[in-house]
Amino acid sequence: MTRYATQTGHHCSRRFGWDCHGLPIEYEIDKRYEIKSSLEREEIGVKEYNRRCREIVMTYSKEWETIVGRFGRWIDFQNDYKTMDCTYMESVWWAFKQIFDKGLVYRGSRIMPFSTACNTVLSNFEAGSNYKDAKDPALYVTFPLVEEPETCLIAWTTTPWTLPSNLACAVNPEFVYLKIKDEEKGKVYIVAEPRLKDVLKQTNIKKHTVLEKLKGKDLVGK
Repeated sequence: MTRYATQTGHHCSRRFGWDCHGLPIEYEIDKRYEIKSSLEREEIGVKEYNRRCREIVMTYSKEWETIVGRFGRWIDFQNDYKTMDCTYMESVWWAFKQIFDKGLVYRGSRIMPFSTACNTVLSNFEAGSNYKDAKDPALYVTFPLVEEPETCLIAWTTTPWTLPSNLACAVNPEFVYLKIKDEEKGKVYIVAEPRLKDVLKQTNIKKHTVLEKLKGKDLVGK
């Protein structure tokens, strides 16, 4: 937006800003000084800990200038601002006060990712930086129909510990379900049509026959 404004003849101040806060800097400091817990940080003291963080926060500033220039971003690096500067923080508090005075601030609740090691909430970026694939327990369970005990609904759950208290299965009245027969075991199952391929693979049903197509509304109460 700022570059477009400049290209259309407008004067537009475009100062580069450095985001100096956050866990990445603290993580580097903890690693450098072998700090293992929040208690050790408290022993060092906030003032000294902040001083150490300030020392390294601009370590790669020249590399950033090179990269941003290669991106073709027109911006003023000489008159930059840093979020760790008191002038910047005071300007944010001033802006917040103006919004508060207009009655536009409210107290609410929000679920946030939290680091037990750092004793702080995490931003989406910070939480995503340590994203890992994990295998959760999952089961395919069969539920015989009351009116047709030889036919079972197939349900998939990632919370198998809730099964002892399970009282019912839900079906979507507008979805299409398939009644299939496992030719090897002779069992008859009902599964949602879009999930058939995955169910066959996960339950190791090698040969099947589609006996009937059903609407969810036809299964309600069975």
